[in-house]
Amino acid sequence: MKKVRKAVIPAAGLGTRMLPASKSVPKEMYPVVDRPAIQFLVEEAVKSGITDILIITSRGKESIESYFDKNFDYNIKLSASGKTKELSELERIENLANIYFLRQKEAKGLGHAVLCAKNFVGDEPFAVLYGDDMIISETPVCKQLTDIWEEHGKPVVGVKEVPTEKVMKYCSLKTTPMEKEGLYDVSDMIEKPSREQIFSNFSILGRVVLPPEIFEILEKTAPGAGGEIQLTDAMAELSRKGGILAYDYEGKRYDMGSKLGFIMANIDVGLKHEETAEGLKEYLKSLKLD
Repeated sequence: MKKVRKAVIPAAGLGTRMLPASKSVPKEMYPVVDRPAIQFLVEEAVKSGITDILIITSRGKESIESYFDKNFDYNIKLSASGKTKELSELERIENLANIYFLRQKEAKGLGHAVLCAKNFVGDEPFAVLYGDDMIISETPVCKQLTDIWEEHGKPVVGVKEVPTEKVMKYCSLKTTPMEKEGLYDVSDMIEKPSREQIFSNFSILGRVVLPPEIFEILEKTAPGAGGEIQLTDAMAELSRKGGILAYDYEGKRYDMGSKLGFIMANIDVGLKHEETAEGLKEYLKSLKLD
């Protein structure tokens, strides 16, 4: 069984829920205390054993590529100013992994964005870390899933139980419990189901590990919900052909494409950051919220 060493991060969305700020600043670059949100995803992938990462972008998101690139002039200025700690951190970020970029020229959905990675992936299994989903966990969620891939040799999706109203906005999986706690066999799934179409309250939230065979299915997948090529539709076909596993992962997810998710992530990370924890705790106490 091949190890998962490649990851794809779709980050081409317009970020309309975060307008007007997202008009000029990609939502993936919004800071969570002192790091852009997308860095959390890249670091999660690296901690999971990923060595090669493809970030799918779109027009206006050049700052993401610039962030992970080396800025010689900036580094020289930091060195001359004696900012050795800051310089060391920038150099660490520049060398996290082999990071590549590809522009999705048309907004055709998540499935199309993943299809753009076909040549990058080749004949290897790969992880997909959804660009809007930042997840904090003791063991990286990506690694939780790649471990299952290596043990069972099947595609695996990270899931959580969500309220019915949200299932109708996400997707629903038809599942059967397996011996391992939190692990399920998936026989079908549906994108943005009506209330009558819901299989269960399990939805895919943020992370999947897929085989290269998904590309052949994606190439034949017709536009689905919203007129877009849905990754869920292709994975549903994959589940019906040979099975997919779902794992109820350990971790707290933040929807970084939403205002509330962005604020919650900053509060939670800020409460653990050595420079902000104490001050933030005191501030939150002073609010005396009902």
